[in-house]
Amino acid sequence: MQHYVTSSEKSDKPYRRFQIRGRFLTKSLKLTSALVLAGMVVAGCTGVDRTTTGSVAKGGGTKTERSIEQMNAMQLAQAAQTYGAHYQKNPTSKVAALNYATVLSMAGRNDQSLAVMRAIAIQLPKDKQVLAAYGKALAGAGELDAALDAVRRAQTPDYPDWRLLSTEGAILDQQGNSAAARTIYQKALQIKPGEASILSNLAMSYVLSGDLPTAEKYLRQATVANGSDSRVRQNLALVVGLQGRFQEAETIASRELSPEQAKANTDYLRSMLAKQGVKKQA
Repeated sequence: MQHYVTSSEKSDKPYRRFQIRGRFLTKSLKLTSALVLAGMVVAGCTGVDRTTTGSVAKGGGTKTERSIEQMNAMQLAQAAQTYGAHYQKNPTSKVAALNYATVLSMAGRNDQSLAVMRAIAIQLPKDKQVLAAYGKALAGAGELDAALDAVRRAQTPDYPDWRLLSTEGAILDQQGNSAAARTIYQKALQIKPGEASILSNLAMSYVLSGDLPTAEKYLRQATVANGSDSRVRQNLALVVGLQGRFQEAETIASRELSPEQAKANTDYLRSMLAKQGVKKQA
């Protein structure tokens, strides 16, 4: 899994969605003291390096996760209709279920995505790809214990999948077990050195514990690493902004968003930090 801001999202609530490298768990941004509790996106297998629920591996004759990640809200809604129609025609098809669940997850329809994956998991209870996607769907719906079990059952101990390890780490982070999560991320990096999605998840793990300088260090590595994308750079903008460097954060964000969106993000973050300061003084 991974922690990321959804690059294609045109939200009026800046910094509301985060991806925890490799799926996406979405929660409201909360500021407690100096700690940012970011909803994480859980990702992990079948080609999920950023961890989107039900992502389909490249080469499977379907749209790839990366292409879906680039869709905006309107495109996702249209894709959900298209994939939904395919799924309705053949609800026992693994490909149809995975594609539909992925788009639903990216559109924030996590409960529906989980329902799709639960149905196909009943049909194919031993399929590793289905198990992995099911685990991400469970995580996206907040069922973390069940998600962790599914992802671990999808893993092959003698030939571990780094994406599943990253997903497992993201779930552990969401459960508040950052030490175990970071150990898992390091294992994933041993298999896939320098992978941006793993580095980003590791960075966001440090955000969750309030260690922003360390988070920034890993995010800067991730921005120049293999697999880096807009979400990584938006997470960097977030972490820079959380340290009070708003102009720098806006500059980074403006490379990925419109100037208006970038300014809205930093203005929102500035106001949240200002309110936090007031509470601390009280």
